[in-house]
Amino acid sequence: MSAALKSLRGSAVIAGVATFGCGETPGFTDMELLARAAHAAVADAGLKMSDIDGLCTASVASTMWPMPVIEHLGLNPRYIDGTMLGGSSFIAHLLPAMHALQSGQCHAVLVCYGSAQRSGAFSRAEIARARKFLDPQPHETPYEPMMPASAYALVASRHMHQFGTTRRDLAEVAVAARAWARLNPEAFMRDPLSIDDVLAARMVSDPLSVRDCCLVTDGGGAYVLVRADRARDLAKKPVYVLGNATTVWNRQISSMADLTVTGASQSGREAYAMAGLSARDMHVAQLYDAFTINTLLFLEDLGFCKKGEGAAFVQNGGIAPGGHLPVNTNGGGLSCVHPGMYGIFALIEAVRQLRGDCGERQVAGAATALAHGNGGTLSSQSTAILGTADAL
Repeated sequence: MSAALKSLRGSAVIAGVATFGCGETPGFTDMELLARAAHAAVADAGLKMSDIDGLCTASVASTMWPMPVIEHLGLNPRYIDGTMLGGSSFIAHLLPAMHALQSGQCHAVLVCYGSAQRSGAFSRAEIARARKFLDPQPHETPYEPMMPASAYALVASRHMHQFGTTRRDLAEVAVAARAWARLNPEAFMRDPLSIDDVLAARMVSDPLSVRDCCLVTDGGGAYVLVRADRARDLAKKPVYVLGNATTVWNRQISSMADLTVTGASQSGREAYAMAGLSARDMHVAQLYDAFTINTLLFLEDLGFCKKGEGAAFVQNGGIAPGGHLPVNTNGGGLSCVHPGMYGIFALIEAVRQLRGDCGERQVAGAATALAHGNGGTLSSQSTAILGTADAL
């Protein structure tokens, strides 16, 4: 890794975070959810919208999404990033924004997202049909699989075949997420959930039941990034970006070289190298859990356990409250919020844990956190390592 890249370690801090409308928020558009979260994040940072001169945003619904966002928020940014990599986008936006801040191109970057996927004018089925034309997969779309569930079901089946993983092991992931969600007033699903409940749930794409699949919710999320030399002037406890890396290995699930190894193995390794830390140093992990198999894959690929040992790692509440690693402490995409793309919410939860703002679900003494985003069908991966001043 270059010295220039390592020099960016801790050069930027996340100064403000916010969510809005997580769950079911009828009457709001994607833009309105985004705007409410954006204004709240800017205020949380102790700034005004007129202080924002950098913008990062992306949307499934629009290829030119930064333009209407800029117009709606009344911005005049000197730095603009509309890179769309699916759910990992808002974690992947970190490193380019850090470069822009360090060069002096801008001074305060707003990263924001909003989606009314649950309550909006278009149903999930209609959106899925549109994607067949907007983002066709030549070796998959003609066969009309139930995407994205069938892609992840294929991966889960391979992991089961290769490593002996069971549906009960996958259910452990869903139950742990629900246990965290029950401690989070913002979580959409907070009812009790047992292993037997997951195993008995309606099958969606074998071996994944409806409880192995993420929620469909509304929600907006935003955060503000500034240079670290402004940390002493911030309204809230700063959270430092220690490392970030992004990789894309494929688009189609059928193009993966190995269905059990994702690009997280690369993005994690590079983010750790930039941070000068390892999985052993992480106090909490926020992993993009669009499906229960994701959590197992990312625990393995990000170095929390060896390949094939993800099932053993999560057994007996290993990632639940009181387990050996707090994972998805807000309830994740499985039980808290998932408005189409979840990555920004994983990052926000990591920041909240490091600030000590999580109330009943707070992990005591958390000074380091990993937030990991996934996009497409295990297509893009982005890993961020965050820390308090104690971790610098």
